[in-house]
Amino acid sequence: MTCVREAVTDVAIDSEDLSALAGIAPKTLPCRIDTLTRIAPDVIRVELRLPPNAGWAFRAGQYVDVSGPGGLRRSYSIASDMRRADRIELQVRRVESGAMSDYWFDSARVDDLLRFRGPLGTFFLREVNGLDVTFLATGTGYAPIQSMLCQLAARPPDERPASVRLLWGGRLPQDLYADPLRNVDLAMSFTPVLSRATEEWTGARGHVQDVFLATAPRLERTSVYACGSDAMIRSARAALLAAGLPTNRFHSDAFVSSS
Repeated sequence: MTCVREAVTDVAIDSEDLSALAGIAPKTLPCRIDTLTRIAPDVIRVELRLPPNAGWAFRAGQYVDVSGPGGLRRSYSIASDMRRADRIELQVRRVESGAMSDYWFDSARVDDLLRFRGPLGTFFLREVNGLDVTFLATGTGYAPIQSMLCQLAARPPDERPASVRLLWGGRLPQDLYADPLRNVDLAMSFTPVLSRATEEWTGARGHVQDVFLATAPRLERTSVYACGSDAMIRSARAALLAAGLPTNRFHSDAFVSSS
């Protein structure tokens, strides 16, 4: 702390550049439920409609805190294309005995009035020109990555990564509730990964980080964005850094459930 200490030798400061968040300030705003769509047995897509002229903007990868009935408040990643700031798409997984989860799946109705605060978080795309960009997701950790993919698709060709790859993991086929290759107009490779697949499954098995490393990626020119369970994030970070991924090229957002 420079207010009480002073350096006695030369000092190198390692700081992260967050200039992309300049001008992106969290706001507390009302919103209404515009659509509710069940996209998997335990996942619902929620679209929230913002007030006209809300003047709201976000960066792909960020999240919002949504306040529901009875003062319930939960955090959800934004799955929307950042060019559509008049609506917020959420992808909500049902949580056993979850109070807010029960609201979304059992009680929520179109035009319900809610409030949210956001955007929040520092999970967003850094400089990726010329890099191999890999996205690792588990479950609804795909939501902010969908938003990031939309952002990349909107860039001119000379501002895009050298390559884009997505590995999305679940336990069973129904856990992979979207088709990224259809949802986003972007040249990329997509590898679905199942950890509890039946014998009929012919695709990749195991954990996304292990499947990725098995392809012998060029980690010295790779940037990784990971979102999903805390266990996946911790395991992926340890494995990838040990294999040679530069520390400043692993970006993540871990999901932690609350009842």
